[in-house]
Amino acid sequence: MIRAIGLCLALSWLGQGALAGCGDLEGACEIDTGIYHIELPDTPKESMPAVIFLHGYGGSGQGVLKMRGMVEGFKARGYAVIAPSGEPRNGDGPRSWVFYPGWEGRDELGFLQDVRADASARFGIDPDRTILSGFSGGGFMVYYLACDTPDAFAAYASVAGGFWRPHPEACAGPIRLFHTHGWTDNVVPLEGRELGGGRFRQGDIFAGLEIWRAANECVDNRPDGFSETGQFMRRKWTRCVEGSALEFALFPGGHQIPQGWADMIVDWAEGLPGS
Repeated sequence: MIRAIGLCLALSWLGQGALAGCGDLEGACEIDTGIYHIELPDTPKESMPAVIFLHGYGGSGQGVLKMRGMVEGFKARGYAVIAPSGEPRNGDGPRSWVFYPGWEGRDELGFLQDVRADASARFGIDPDRTILSGFSGGGFMVYYLACDTPDAFAAYASVAGGFWRPHPEACAGPIRLFHTHGWTDNVVPLEGRELGGGRFRQGDIFAGLEIWRAANECVDNRPDGFSETGQFMRRKWTRCVEGSALEFALFPGGHQIPQGWADMIVDWAEGLPGS
């Protein structure tokens, strides 16, 4: 009943051309633990799948919705796009996510679960068909949340993210994750790099994939599926524990959200067992 009321309100606001302070490019939805922006498909339904997309370091939820190619790609497939904002570092610095082990700050898992619950009540988002995704710093956050709480979201998708050194020894359990990376990314290189005078060290993407294979109890390190989708060269591991999924895609570009990524992720997610 609550969801139906929320959907009716959303449809009413859309008919007026804007979601008064919550859903357009200017305003934000406010909850106790933070803020988020949201865009719904052009034809919202009572129960919609959604992508929660986490911005990179120094970005914002509002900035995510300016990535029109990605946003329109998801909307065209019937997905709502939810763009939460990280908290300013040290109170007034660039917005970022509390992903690095030992960092203090907001409970990011709790915040993102609050965002999902609020979007479900207000707009009819289906919490059981919500993908957590992110770029760069947001991609790092996706990695650590997937590792610690693999069942918190329906699936995970990271672009230019990964673990940091020291890599986790192990993750909590099987995951459903799609990792995308640019071949010429020099901000988050495939091999990782040092920052802050060596105080922080990005991890190796291929070492991270080995951790995921262990979490998914894959019988072999070798991928057993290869394909190409447009510019993407893809490989996947399917001889793993039932219900898990792991796929990796490279594209010939740098530190960016590649064209066609949204469609590829929706195709992957909707092809997962039980989807």
